[in-house]
Amino acid sequence: MKPVVISPADHDTREPTVLGRLLETGLERYHVRKPGWTLEQLSRLLAPWPRAWRARVVLHHHHELVAQLGLGGRHWPGDDADPAASAPPAPDGLTSRSCHDLAILRAALGRFDAVFFGPVFPSLSKPGHGLRPETDFAAVSALLAARTPTERRTRVLALGGITAATAPRALALGFDGVAVLGAIWQAADPVRAFAEISSSPARHAA
Repeated sequence: MKPVVISPADHDTREPTVLGRLLETGLERYHVRKPGWTLEQLSRLLAPWPRAWRARVVLHHHHELVAQLGLGGRHWPGDDADPAASAPPAPDGLTSRSCHDLAILRAALGRFDAVFFGPVFPSLSKPGHGLRPETDFAAVSALLAARTPTERRTRVLALGGITAATAPRALALGFDGVAVLGAIWQAADPVRAFAEISSSPARHAA
């Protein structure tokens, strides 16, 4: 399993160096999420990156940069106005979105290439941001298990509190993979943290 990695939300001088090493280690998708950054700030960050790097970047904001810089796709945050009603056309890249409840997850299946669902565990990057009391993970598991072949075209990734210890629990719930932020950027060695999560064995659901 190769986790998807999400960028730090703010400026981090380590980011280009760490990203290069993660790509060498096998990272397939890097989500650039910089809420509050202007288009110019994002362009200054991304434009100097090698073309091969940019092809693996999925951008959360200022989607016009996807075509301009040859990025890999677009992501819609969960607070956007109902993007799950129909996946927007993206001939030049992947589409993904975040969702936090079962109804939106169900609506997104088969319409996006990937969906982030969470928080599944207490967030490392957002202290105090954890499981929603109303989240029924038995129902989430049942939905994931009952997907049609068309719905399975959408990879459903667990988000929130993902570490080498919790990733197997997410896979046991039926998620197709995981998306990681805090466990990478809060680690003394982000590349080692990525490798440990990548090699986490799947745990069978109880």
